[in-house]
Amino acid sequence: MPVVLIEKQTPQITVISLNRPERRNALTLELLTQLCAAIKVTSGQPDERVIILRGSGAAFCTGLDLREAADQTKAHATAEMVANTLIAIGQTHLVTIAAVHGAAVAGGAGIMSACDFVVAAQGTKIGYPEVRRGLVAGLVMTFLRRQVGERNMRELLFSSELIDAERAKEIGLVNRVVARDDVMSEAQKFAESVLQGAPGALTQTKRLIDELWWRSVKEDVDLALKYHLQARESGEAHEGIAAFNEKRKAKWVK
Repeated sequence: MPVVLIEKQTPQITVISLNRPERRNALTLELLTQLCAAIKVTSGQPDERVIILRGSGAAFCTGLDLREAADQTKAHATAEMVANTLIAIGQTHLVTIAAVHGAAVAGGAGIMSACDFVVAAQGTKIGYPEVRRGLVAGLVMTFLRRQVGERNMRELLFSSELIDAERAKEIGLVNRVVARDDVMSEAQKFAESVLQGAPGALTQTKRLIDELWWRSVKEDVDLALKYHLQARESGEAHEGIAAFNEKRKAKWVK
């Protein structure tokens, strides 16, 4: 079974589903590679206008698969593929919609925040617990800082506490909060609104939004990748990931 599913809903709307429900769609090198490829292939279709991203099973995405992340030989490849995937989402000319439920955590929250529009189910938990694993949320910070303001970003990253969908909407991380059964219909409703706009004007609008920042998404991600890799290769990351996998409290040494 593919770990990413592509469903052509209409000639102009494609649904891409993360498909590792048994692991709450945790991000592996395989999943990231397939997701990045799916976004690029879909973006290359002549009539395509909208991508809806969702997760199969009980959660949207719970971030890096820390079983795989414990293998240091894959650290560089995985980090670079996270960066490539976020750039692909952030720079596609298509309008991207995240249809989120259950949990969007760490890299999962990053994928969500890289999208243009977010619909979240009531009760969804969202957060950035990287520092509790000895990691730095550098790659996802690129998008987080564009959306929630510095005070809220510091709170989310320093405390590592998960917030609910309603709080996420208050700070600008989520656009709509709806009942679980209504997430996809709300995403489709927004997609239909997008289709009322002129394709060229929408593409130019997306480009201008990015260019209004003093650095582009790609420049920000490239800088963040350096910090992310430094953390991934640290003793703290080794201890934090091991503690998570062994279901114990991390033993930090200053």
